[in-house]
Amino acid sequence: AQNIADKFLVDSTSKSFDLRHREIITNNMDKYNAAFEQGKNKFFDLENTKKKANLIKWRTIENLDKYLVDFEANFTANGGKIIWANDAEEAREEIWKIFEKHNARSVIKSKSMATEEIELNHFLEKKGIEPIESDLGEYIIQLLNHKPYHFVTPAMHLSLEDIAKLFNEKFGTPLEATAEELTMKARELLREKYTTAEIGITGANFLVADTGSIAITENEGNARLSTTFPKVHIAVVGIEKVIPSMTDLDLFWPLLASHGTGQNLTVYNTLINGPRKAQETDGPEEMYVVLLNNGRTNVLEKKDQRQGLYCIRCGACLNVCPIYQNIGGHTYETTYQGPIGSLISPHLNGMKEFKHLSYASSLCGKCTDVCPVGIDIQKMLLLNRRDSVQENLSPVAEQRMWKGFTFAIKNRKWIDFFGGKFKNFFMRNFFKKSWGANRELPKFPDKSFAKQWKEQQKNKEK
Repeated sequence: AQNIADKFLVDSTSKSFDLRHREIITNNMDKYNAAFEQGKNKFFDLENTKKKANLIKWRTIENLDKYLVDFEANFTANGGKIIWANDAEEAREEIWKIFEKHNARSVIKSKSMATEEIELNHFLEKKGIEPIESDLGEYIIQLLNHKPYHFVTPAMHLSLEDIAKLFNEKFGTPLEATAEELTMKARELLREKYTTAEIGITGANFLVADTGSIAITENEGNARLSTTFPKVHIAVVGIEKVIPSMTDLDLFWPLLASHGTGQNLTVYNTLINGPRKAQETDGPEEMYVVLLNNGRTNVLEKKDQRQGLYCIRCGACLNVCPIYQNIGGHTYETTYQGPIGSLISPHLNGMKEFKHLSYASSLCGKCTDVCPVGIDIQKMLLLNRRDSVQENLSPVAEQRMWKGFTFAIKNRKWIDFFGGKFKNFFMRNFFKKSWGANRELPKFPDKSFAKQWKEQQKNKEK
C-alpha cells in the first residue's frame, strides 16, 4: 500500500503542473498580498508589536496549566461547563453525550478547525445527524465533500465559475450568477437552519483566562447566529488558544485581522462568557467548552519546538510559502497545512507518518518573516528533521547514502579520484528519480575544483 509520504510526492507532482489550479491560487494569493500590504502598514511599529505578541504567547505556553485552570474557574463561575478532552475520540464521545442528554437531532456549525481536526461532521453523520456548515466557504466545500484547502479560506482552490456551477447543480441558480447572488442564495438556505437548530457548535480564536470568555472572530456573522438561537452552544477549542487577559485582545485581534485577510479588524469580534443569564434576551441555555489536547502536549514537551503552539491560525505563512502555492492545501493530507502544519502535524499525528512534511520546505524563511507571533518556523522544521533522524526514522537506503557521502566528503582524495564522467553516470543512474522528472540533472565538470586549482598553481610555477 502507498504510504502517506509516497502519496504526498505523487499528489504534489500532479498539482504543481495543474495550470488551472495554479492560476486560481495565484489570483487569490495576489489579492491577499495586496490587502496584506495595506493592512500591515496601519501598524506604527509592526516588528515591536510582533515581539510583544511573541512574549505574551511565550509566557502563556510556559504556564499553560495555570492559565487553563484560571479560564476554567472563571468560565464555570459564569454558569458554563468545561470538558477536558485528551484526544479526538474523547471529544467526539463527550459531544455525543450532550446530544443524547438534550435528545437533539439538528445542529448548525460555524467555522472551526478544531472540529475539522476531530472529524466531528463525519462522526455526527454516522449517528444520523446532518451537521450544517454556516460559513460560506465551509458550506461550499461541504456540498462538494472536500476537506478545507486553507484554514482561513477553505474554498480558496475554487473559482467563482466552479461555485456558480455547483450552486446551479444543487439549487438551480443561473450559471452566470454573481458572487453577491450566490451569497444571497446561501443566506436564504441557511437562515431557517439557525432558527431551528437545537445545538450550535463553534470553535474559538482565543480563550480569555481572566474573564473566562471565548473570543470568536469572523466576517460573516454566522458564528453569532450559531450561538444566539440554539438552546445549547458547544465550543471546541485547542488548549493552546488561551491568552492571559482581556486587554491582550487589543494586540491579537488587529494582528489576526491584518495577517489573515489584510483588514484592520475583522467584521465580527464576539466575546461569550457563558450561557444566557436571567436578564438576557438571547443566547443558549447551556454552554460547554471542550478543551482539546489531541497531541498538543506532545508539542509542549518538545522544549525546542514548543513555540509551534503560539500560532493564532492567521494563515499568513501559507500565503507566502512557495511550496504551498505550488502543491496546494489538499496535498498535505492534514488539518493544518503549509509551514505551520509541517511544523505541528508530525507531533499531532505521529512523526513516523508525517516527518516528510518537515522536509517539504525550501527553508526560504518567508514564513518566519511574516509570522505575527514570531514563530521561527524554518528553524523548527530543521529541528523536526533532526528529531526524525535521532528517532531513526530515515529509510535504511538514505542512511547508507549519507554515510557514504560523509565518508567521501571527509576524504578529499575520494572526491578527486572519481572523475566527472563517473560522477555524471552515478547521478544519472541513481539520483535521476530523486531529482524529479521535470528537471535537468546538473552536469559535473570533468575535473573537480581542487584538481583544477592544483593544475593552475603548477602552471604558474612553471
